[in-house]
Amino acid sequence: MWFVYILKCSDATLYTGITTDLKRRVAEHNNSPLGAKYTHGRRPVKLVYSKEFKTKSLAAIEEARIKKISRKEKLNLCQKKSKSF
Repeated sequence: MWFVYILKCSDATLYTGITTDLKRRVAEHNNSPLGAKYTHGRRPVKLVYSKEFKTKSLAAIEEARIKKISRKEKLNLCQKKSKSF
C-alpha cells in the first residue's frame, strides 16, 4: 500500500509526499537526514492528513493534484477523514 500524506511544519507551512510506511517517514522528517530538505529546517513536523492507495501510480497522481491546490483547499482536505482507495 502507498500513502499520500500532508505534514504541518513548525512554521505552519504544509509539506506533501508519498510513502509506503507513514510512521517511518514522519520519523525521518523529524529525526533523520533522510527527511526532505524542506522539512529539515522546519522541525518538528506533524502528520495532519493521509490517504491510502493500492498503487504507487495512484498515490503519485494524488500527490501531484494536492501540490497544485491552494493552501486553503489543503487545510480543508486535512479536516476530512483519511480514506483508502
